Amino acid sequence: MGHPIVLTLDDDLRRNRLTVAFRMILVIPHLVWLSLWGIVTGLAVIVSWFVTLVAGRTPDGLHGFIAQYLRYSTQVSGYLLFLADPYPGFLGDRPYPADLAIAPPAPQNRWKTAFRGILAIPALVVSQILGYLVYALAIISWFACLFTGAIPLGLRNLTAWIVRFTAQTNAYVMLLTERYPDFSPDAPR
Repeated sequence: MGHPIVLTLDDDLRRNRLTVAFRMILVIPHLVWLSLWGIVTGLAVIVSWFVTLVAGRTPDGLHGFIAQYLRYSTQVSGYLLFLADPYPGFLGDRPYPADLAIAPPAPQNRWKTAFRGILAIPALVVSQILGYLVYALAIISWFACLFTGAIPLGLRNLTAWIVRFTAQTNAYVMLLTERYPDFSPDAPR
């Protein structure tokens, strides 16, 4: 059975050199919006934790809101880290070349929900370490895309694996799934 949080990539490896050169500037409005939306999502996750602890399942509305934020966050990461070339939308509701497929809400174990913060610590530590690596990869990707007009496949796949693991970790912490992040090095779909 596959993981309920799947990164999908539907993009060729070519990148526009002009947008690559100014990607850090172009992404600023998305980073501001992501920060503001993240504050509200943090509050929604707290409410979701209490509701899931009592009901054993995240409500559809909360699940949808948090999932849309996570999709948008992944789309912005995909743009920033050169996994995709087009400029993303601001709501995470449109398909994007670097996107997440998130399963609908499912029943969750109340004990696992109660101790989710503690259970998530190993994955969060790994995710943090991989976060440092992905920014080093982004610098290498920037040079590769700027000079060749394309991202190398291996570099793209390693970056995608880190983005996928991070998204699965965030989904686990945000109660979108009770399935632990997958360390499998399978290529994204």
